Amino acid sequence: MKTYAYGFPRLGKQREFKKLIEGYWNGKVTEEELRQGIRNLDETRKSTYTRHVSSYPQGEMTLYDHMLDTALLYGVYRAETLEDYFRLCRGKEALEMTKWFNTNYHYLVPDFEGKKPEFSIQTPVWDRHEGIEENAYLIAPFTFLKLSKGLKREYFGDALKELTALTISYIREKGFKSVHLDDPALVMELTDEEWNWVKEAYAQFSDLNMPVNLFTYYDSVDRLSLLFELPFAGIGVDLVHDRGENLKQLGSIRTNKVLFAGVVDGRNVWRNNVLKTAELVKKLSEKFNVVVTNAAPLFHLPVSLEGATLPSELLEKVAFAEEKLKEINLIAKAVSGDESEGREWISGIDLSFGLNEKVKERVGALSSEDFERKVPYQERKKLQQEVLRLPLFPTTTIGSFPQTEEVRRVRLLYRKGNLDADSYEIFIKGEIAKAIEIQEELGLDVFVHGEFERTDMVEFFAEKLEGIATTGNGWVISYGTRCYRPPIIYGDVERKEPMTVKEIAFAQSLTDKPVKGMLTGPVTIIAWSFVREDIPTKEVAYQIALAIKDEIKDYEDAGIKIVQIDEPAIREKAPIKKRYWNEYFDWAIKSFRLCCSSAKPETQIHTHMCYSEFGEIMDYIVEMDFDVISIEASRSKGDIIEAFEKVNFDRQIGLGVWDIHSPYVPSVEEMREIVERALKVIPKENFWINPDCGLKTRRWEEVIPALKNLVNLAKELRNE
Repeated sequence: MKTYAYGFPRLGKQREFKKLIEGYWNGKVTEEELRQGIRNLDETRKSTYTRHVSSYPQGEMTLYDHMLDTALLYGVYRAETLEDYFRLCRGKEALEMTKWFNTNYHYLVPDFEGKKPEFSIQTPVWDRHEGIEENAYLIAPFTFLKLSKGLKREYFGDALKELTALTISYIREKGFKSVHLDDPALVMELTDEEWNWVKEAYAQFSDLNMPVNLFTYYDSVDRLSLLFELPFAGIGVDLVHDRGENLKQLGSIRTNKVLFAGVVDGRNVWRNNVLKTAELVKKLSEKFNVVVTNAAPLFHLPVSLEGATLPSELLEKVAFAEEKLKEINLIAKAVSGDESEGREWISGIDLSFGLNEKVKERVGALSSEDFERKVPYQERKKLQQEVLRLPLFPTTTIGSFPQTEEVRRVRLLYRKGNLDADSYEIFIKGEIAKAIEIQEELGLDVFVHGEFERTDMVEFFAEKLEGIATTGNGWVISYGTRCYRPPIIYGDVERKEPMTVKEIAFAQSLTDKPVKGMLTGPVTIIAWSFVREDIPTKEVAYQIALAIKDEIKDYEDAGIKIVQIDEPAIREKAPIKKRYWNEYFDWAIKSFRLCCSSAKPETQIHTHMCYSEFGEIMDYIVEMDFDVISIEASRSKGDIIEAFEKVNFDRQIGLGVWDIHSPYVPSVEEMREIVERALKVIPKENFWINPDCGLKTRRWEEVIPALKNLVNLAKELRNE
């Protein structure tokens, strides 16, 4: 039986991708060293594929983002040098960024700005298809256009037809012998008109006398039979996250085309029961020419278990990207009658561990009152202003301050046991004191402690909570070169003791200005972790919410008057198909409300969200019952405010006026442009001014002048 895999992480086992590109940005790596280093890294990826599967796509490697690469290939943007390329990724000219479907991967959003598209093949500054013949990787025309911005509906059908024709010309020009087309947007809820556009445009692939394979993933395809009618050699489908819908449709499809059966989970780390999966593949093989593959790109997983610092009982229950390749191979072997390795692989996957009856009982005892704050917002607002006495246009930051090389060095010493706890605490307190002093000098109105003790907004809490394990070297790319280490939620979650109170209370003791207590919300902890699948996600969310609820009580006892519960992932976690939204948002909203249901009315509850399409979920957001929300607006130039025009939004809001993912320092005038757009909709009494995200990745040399401009803008607006 043939095997195939795609989307293997580009990061490298030691984050070589990050080091090469950031080294180039910092002038420590030459262009030739960068290009050769990326080629070497790609060769390592290919050799990993080759060890385990029959075939794989060629040309998956990017210097930052596949959607940007596609936009450049088709002439939507021009980049003649690497400097031109990276200016579109970071800096004043950076494209808007948003989440890739319902994952924590971010992509750069091509923007047609309402104009009729004009496409032409351009020679890319990074030619990832150089010398490639087999399985050339391309983002399909429909997904590229569907995930772009500013393409008017009246242009979509013709644009799709034109771009498909151009793609076919490119395939011929490059001399490819076979092609891998990634088309995950086909799992979205599409209209009849959109399906007709796809059918008409993709009919052109019949002109190619070579195999083109189309891959869908993340969910089911509502009209799967239509895809099998199109002139493709094979169709890839997700048989893991399809709720059984793809499998059901396959029952009525008759075809001699290849079925790339996505039976290995590319989004979660739990080991596949390869013998059970082999039985499914055998059944499918009675009807289809089956190739075993993964159900979603593997870049959502760490590269390899090698170097992972997991409990031994957990190691035998999980698989990262390289091990997922092994699972594909083991399934194929089992289908062919060789079950010996597969039986050994699954010997330790029993999940009867990590359970906590006390936690389950606490969740089971929750009533409707546990999801409600006792005092309505308008009354809370008055009480909070009496306590906080904030000026018009209050200024604040989102949470973190620069994690300098010294901060990272000392924290690593502590984590490796080379620095004692008392010395580490003294160092962290020193950094907090510096941050408070800087905020005093800048004149900010609401302070943060800087989060110098935190490696990551989810990993930090994972280390403090029972039932969650951290992964050591388990890095995953979030966007560009930015990576994080998703924890593994392996059991029932419980807080044994306060997690963050000591640092926040110390910061508050240094100033009369209010210092925000900083917490990560339940949905984001779940979204940015690998979650155990045999415990309902709703129940896990409530368990985490109860831990946060207890933390807020300790904040209040310590005199903290503002608490921020970050939920940047609330949109990304939503199902791709909107028909499942109500079920998801019901527990997602309740988990947030559970966190703060016992908070005093005078305790101001903030939340933060970033880089998502918020317009679609505004009705759900207003149900969360926060007091203040901070939200990204810099890359979208304030366009996000349109979403607030369509709902009765009566809460306070801070629109991010500074894109912190770029080293560029915006002027007062550039920040003002965003604010003035927003003030047409949001009353000035409800308006905060802040960056669009935390500042941990920036340098103080960028942070201080940008915050000075931010504070000066607030002062100007107050005077006016």
